[in-house]
Amino acid sequence: MSRQKGDFAEQRAVDFLADKGYKIITRNYHSRFGEIDIITQKDSVLHFVEVKSGEGDPIYKITPSKLSKIIKTADIYMQKNRIDMDYCFDAVIVTHEIEFIGNITL
Repeated sequence: MSRQKGDFAEQRAVDFLADKGYKIITRNYHSRFGEIDIITQKDSVLHFVEVKSGEGDPIYKITPSKLSKIIKTADIYMQKNRIDMDYCFDAVIVTHEIEFIGNITL
């Protein structure tokens, strides 16, 4: 997928989350392990969000290896920013529709 299509899907996900009451904290957070597309907060929970789009069923693009990198990157984010709060890992699937999948795990 082109960077332009990826950016478009990510912006749709940001708009979707903001409409649902999520506060967008940062986008495209990088560590030496990988990247987190969107970091948001709703109520007292921090959400690390992976955005996937494209043909077929994009949820299957979130592999155990990818999720492991997201978790390691989230750990670095939490330590670096001295954050001590509840958190979870979510996905936003962008196709013709937008689907939120909470608490993705291995």
